[in-house]
Amino acid sequence: MNTATPTLRILIVDDEPLARGLIREYLASHPGVNIVGESENGLQAVQDIAALEPDLIFLDIQMPKLSGLEVLDLTGRRSGVIFTTADDQHALKAFDLHAVDYLLKPFSQQRFDAALARACKSLAQEQPEVRQLLNHVGQRPTRILIRDRNQVHVIAVDKVEFVQAQDDYINIRSGGRTFLKTQSLAELAVQLDPAQFVRVHRSYLLNLDYLQSLERATKDNFVAVLRDGQQIPVSRSGYERLTSLI
Repeated sequence: MNTATPTLRILIVDDEPLARGLIREYLASHPGVNIVGESENGLQAVQDIAALEPDLIFLDIQMPKLSGLEVLDLTGRRSGVIFTTADDQHALKAFDLHAVDYLLKPFSQQRFDAALARACKSLAQEQPEVRQLLNHVGQRPTRILIRDRNQVHVIAVDKVEFVQAQDDYINIRSGGRTFLKTQSLAELAVQLDPAQFVRVHRSYLLNLDYLQSLERATKDNFVAVLRDGQQIPVSRSGYERLTSLI
């Protein structure tokens, strides 16, 4: 009886054709791999990851439309990712301390082979560090991405009025609309500027730019009145954090 040889399903994500071609060339020397697709930008990558379910992704960090890190955020990908980048940022050294690897362009066949071997070794393991690493690469995010079925909403961070925790989700209020995102409030809070976004309550994160006034609700609690008249609760500790900044 013939048993099919298992193959490693690979997706290449890069907006540069030459970069994709180089990865294809380097993979040619490795038996047992199957390139299931190539994505030319971040939006396409999100769709291809969902449709193709690759075992391993070579993921460029800097791309138009969506960056590689934003692709991870939208897809929830936790394992089987090798980052590629032309930017030698010190923060990228963090990747070298985890199972996820990165390749600094231009990279050699030897460096590529080492990254591939390392990623293959870790494929069977959970890698919650990936999302944590998003907080340590480059500057703070300037936009929040929300996937709603086949649509991606892109919200500028400075347009976010407040964020409310709701079970395993958060409600993001912006421009008179509410967007639901699978993420914890604490996780989002550490990504944003603490001088701009204040945890005013265990369930609320407030953008100071939209604060109109603070009013006392009870002896120990206050409400924050926003510029559009909305009110959100403020705890005692939240009040202390607010008054230290305004």
